[in-house]
Parts: sequence; structure tokens; C-alpha cells
Amino acid sequence: MPPYLVTAALPYANGPVHIGHLAGCYLPADIYVRYLRLKGEDVKFICGSDEHGVPITIKAKKEGITPQQVVDKYHKLMGDAFADFGISFDIYSRTSNKTHHETSSGIFTDLYNKGIFTEEVTEQFYDEEAKQFLADRYITGTCPKCGNENAYGDQCEKCGSSLNPTDLINPKSALSGSKPVLRKTKNWFLPLDKYNDELKKIIESKKEFWKPNVYGQCMSWLNEGLKPRAMTRDLDWGVKVPLPDAEGKVLYVWFDAPIGYISATKELLPESWEKYWKKQADEKDNAKLIHFIGKDNIVFHCIIFPATLLAHGEYILPYNVPANEFLNLEGDKISTSRNWAVWLHEYLKDFPGREDELRYVLTSIAPETKDSDFSWKDYQARVNNELVSILGNLVNRVVVLTHKYFNGVVPEYKTPNSVDADLLNTVKEKSAEIDTLLSSYRFRDAQFEFINVARAGNKYLTETEPWKIYKENPERVADILHACIQFSASLAILAQPFLPKFSQNVFDILAITNKPNWNQSGASNLVAAGSVLQPARHLFTPVPDEEITKQVEKLNATKADNSVLTETAESAFTPFKSETSYDDFVKMDLRVATILTAEKVEKADKLLKLTLDTGIDQRTVVSGIAQYYKPEDIIGKQVTLLANLAPRKIRGIESKGMILMASNAEGKLCFISPADAFDTGSTIS
Repeated sequence: MPPYLVTAALPYANGPVHIGHLAGCYLPADIYVRYLRLKGEDVKFICGSDEHGVPITIKAKKEGITPQQVVDKYHKLMGDAFADFGISFDIYSRTSNKTHHETSSGIFTDLYNKGIFTEEVTEQFYDEEAKQFLADRYITGTCPKCGNENAYGDQCEKCGSSLNPTDLINPKSALSGSKPVLRKTKNWFLPLDKYNDELKKIIESKKEFWKPNVYGQCMSWLNEGLKPRAMTRDLDWGVKVPLPDAEGKVLYVWFDAPIGYISATKELLPESWEKYWKKQADEKDNAKLIHFIGKDNIVFHCIIFPATLLAHGEYILPYNVPANEFLNLEGDKISTSRNWAVWLHEYLKDFPGREDELRYVLTSIAPETKDSDFSWKDYQARVNNELVSILGNLVNRVVVLTHKYFNGVVPEYKTPNSVDADLLNTVKEKSAEIDTLLSSYRFRDAQFEFINVARAGNKYLTETEPWKIYKENPERVADILHACIQFSASLAILAQPFLPKFSQNVFDILAITNKPNWNQSGASNLVAAGSVLQPARHLFTPVPDEEITKQVEKLNATKADNSVLTETAESAFTPFKSETSYDDFVKMDLRVATILTAEKVEKADKLLKLTLDTGIDQRTVVSGIAQYYKPEDIIGKQVTLLANLAPRKIRGIESKGMILMASNAEGKLCFISPADAFDTGSTIS
């Protein structure tokens, strides 16, 4: 059988992992890999941090540190979170290491020596304020295809069109907000158009088993016709272009990042990595390469990376790319910039030991065919009503009854009974169904059927009522509990891809030291008669209301923070608001106020707590300006205060009024202050 090479999208090393990343990519990949291992397949699971590109350099400048320090920080944060959560990578590497640079440079050089690249001097956008050429993602403008005003320089996420920055209408720099200018620069282009027909033929052959959203997106690009794309960029952070006349240029991040899968495999298997990546003498021995990604990365994994591999000639192409849609949070799009997210490292701290619970809930709502939504109330309901009441309760009852009636010793099965046989046959039938669902990447449906198996076990135990018949028929109770123990062992087998911690705990309780494989589920001899079970333990515990309330309040506080910023930082490009009356305007009491004290609000990076002298009183105002002003720099500053705004609590602090701010196209804030020193308390009209 050919081996499997499973990759999960390399997370970008400029921030932590959130539940949207988990649900869309890393959890389904982990479920699939655990399933393959359970089936005895030869599989390697590859991932690592994507550490190149403009966003890294921007973050470094903002924080006053080097790009390497940025990626070191987030590589560790993400890697630790994945490990603590139980994502079972065979290796978690990074693209800033030597092996990756050598591998990426080697593939680029191979294509260059074959004459694949075209060398072109083109005009590219340059930000005169930031003093640098702009990467595609740092140019925004209006999509020429659908009119979306927030399209990126490489892709419109609204209509899915692949773009070049010069295609955009009214382009602007995402760094400074200014209009970029075109400057001449030399780069090396991959002629994607030459591979259009071959890629189209390959992807058409996958129509029957690729997800419709992936197939449809790919065919849309291919039918439109691919265009050459530059594989180098004018930057100083990344894999240096290995040519003598390429000073100040690095490889395009979407050229080198997918090669990170290859370089990580080299690190893991320096002697045998080619078995998983190179074409074999007999095509049927080629490894099955499967990319787990989010829908925003389809073009790079299905078009650009395969074109690179085709140009090289020695590498296999993706067998499947089961991309998922997006996960929302409490009815709103997850946003890292607004801090509207449930961060994995924070979840692990707030809910220690509850890794399986989050795995279960995210799989239950997996955005496999359309966007889905996570809410804390739904999380609580699924844990309490399904994991606790159905799954954990069944195994717990079986173990408790075995200890009560047989001192924890597994009884022998003496009298064949069709009801008992039916129970184990149910497992066999369901395991075959779950097998089919897992092999076709339908993890949500597979987990649903797994829970149905547990429901069948609860039904059997309730209907046989061993606690009622023990006195008059202990032999029958022995048979019932023997069947239930074998059934519980089968549940632990089927649970391994979804709930690995639960699975291991059940194996421990049942004294199973050698884990059975997938095909043994439903067997009647998984736990030998005479074995001694460990005492019962709580496999899952209910999530209390107060824990959910705490998480909801945490999100609401984030929303309040963003609300303050929205009120004080309207974009310079925001259209005029609707007309208001003079009578409404004169209701606003605008005053000159002086800042007496200023301090940061605890656990709120964007907020400052200010004490203002209004000339009439001293009052507290919370303002979302901490990103732009240090507390010590604004003492004594005169500002404009909306004094009669109704008070409200922000982060537990009562804020009485609002400071008015001006905002430029970058979103940078500036006080609206008197041009000259003026009497505190003066009215503004």
C-alpha cells in the first residue's frame, strides 16, 4: 500500500492560534491522521510555522524588535499550544531554518537552470511613505470583477478571482493608507499559463472525489486562464533569491511556504523523505499527498504549488485538498485585529484537561461545506448533554456495576444471547459506516455516528436492567456486563480519532495495554475475562454556568473595547453620516477638558483610564487610545469632551463622557484640541 503524506497549513507566525484555525484545518487533519494510524497505514503528519513575508517585518517594526524575534515568539506559542491540545504532528518545523532555506533555494535554482522562469522588469507598487515595495496582500482596492472595495492585490475574497495588484481600481497601501506609485523592478516569473491545460486536466480527473467548493474554485481560475506570476519580491526578510543579480530580493512567500512541507519532511526523515514526495517507478506506489487548509488558501495549494512541482518534474501532486469554510464566533466573523476570537492557549489555561471537549464541539459544528458558528452556550450544551450524559455516563455505569457485583473482575460470558450479539454487531456495522465517512473527510457526520453508537449502548443497558435482575439471575448480569465491557472497549477504539484522551482513559480503566486497531471494534474478546478493572472515574464533567458566563463576559468586554475604538476612530474614508437636525446637535455638551491623570486599563491593550478636569468637576473617562499615546505623555493635555454622554461601564470602570478624536486613513488617532491654551471648562459650539 502507498504511504500517506498529510500536511496542515503552515500557520503564520505573527499571532496565536484560535478556534477558527483549529476547526478549519488542524483538527480535521489530526482526526484523519489518527484514523489512518488506527488503520495501520504508513502516514506522516507535517506542519510548521510560516515565518516569512511583509506582515512579519511590519510587526517587528511596530514592536521595536527583529523579525527573527517575532517569529521565535509565535513559533513557540503556537507549537506549545498545538502540543498541549494534542495535535499529533510527526514534526512541527519552521520556514526560517537552514533546511528550509536550502530546500527552497534548491527548487528555485532547479527551475531557473531549466529555463522555466522569465526575467521581467515590471512596474510594481511602491509606498513612498513606508519606503518599500508592497507585497500583494498589502495593496487593497476595488475588484475589477465584482466591485468589492476591499479586494487584495492577489485575490478578491468576495468573488474568488485571482488578481494582480495592478488590476485593482483605486489601489491604496495597507501600510500607510496612501496611494502607491509604480516603480520599475526586476523579478522572476513562473509562467503559470504554460501549465494551465495540464493542471485543468489533472483537476478535472478529481471531480468525483474533491469537495465541490475546491473543485469549483480551481476550475474558475483555470477556465479564466492563468497568468505568469512573480516568484520573487523586493524585501529583506525571507529566503534570499539564489542569483548573483538579485540583491535585496527574496522568494515570494507563496513559493517558499508550501515547500516548507518538503523541508519539514526532510528534517523528519533525512534518509527516506523522497519516498513521500518523489514519483516512484510504479505510479501506484506514489504517496498520497493530502493538504488540509482553509478555503482562502485553495489557489496556492491547488494551482501555484502544483505548477511549481510540475515544472520541477520529480515530485508528486496533491491527491486531495479537503479545504474547509470559515468558523464564526457568537454570530460574528472571527477577527484577530479586533481580538474577537477564542485563542487556543487561553482556552487551555481556562479549561485545563478539557481538550477533548473542545475537539468534540468543534467537530460537531465543523465548517465542512459552509461557514458555521461557535457559541459558548452551545459548547456547554454539547458537553453536558452529549459527552457527560451519553458517552461518559455509559462507561461509568458499566465500570461501577462491575465493581458492585463482581468486585471489578470482568465476568465470563457463558450463555450466548442474541441481544448481546446484536449489541456488538451494531458496533461492527457502525464502524464500517464511520470508516466510510472518515475516508471521505466527513468528520462531522462520522462523529455523529460515533455518538449514536454510545446511544445504542445506553439503550441496551437501560433495557436489560442488570441492577434489577442480579439477585435472581446473577449469571445473566455477568453476560450483560461482559458484553458492555467489550462494547466500551470498542467505543474507545472508535473514539481515538475524535477524543484521544477519553479513548486512552477507557483503555486504562479496562486494563487494555496493547491498543486494538480499527478492525477489532465490535470484537467479543477485547477484554479478557478475569481482568481487573480500575475504579470508575469521571471521564467528563459538566461545564458550570459560571464558566460560560465568564467567557461570554470576556467576549463582551472585547466588544466594548472595540466599541470605544469605533466611536473615537472613524476611518477617514468613511462616508458622511445621515443628516441630523440642529436641535439634535445643540443637545451635545462639548467642553474643553484637561487630562489630570492617565493609566492603562488592566488586561486591555487599547484602553486608557483618564481623569479629566472639566472646570466643574473631575471625572473618569475610558478611551481607546493606548496604541497611540503613552499615559505619561498626555498629562496636562487639553482635549474635547462630550460631557453629557450617558455613563456606561467599560471593563468594570464607569466612563462619564467621551473624548473626541480625529482619524486619518491609516486609522491613526489625534486629539481634537484648542489651537492655543484655553480655559478648562470652556464650551465648544
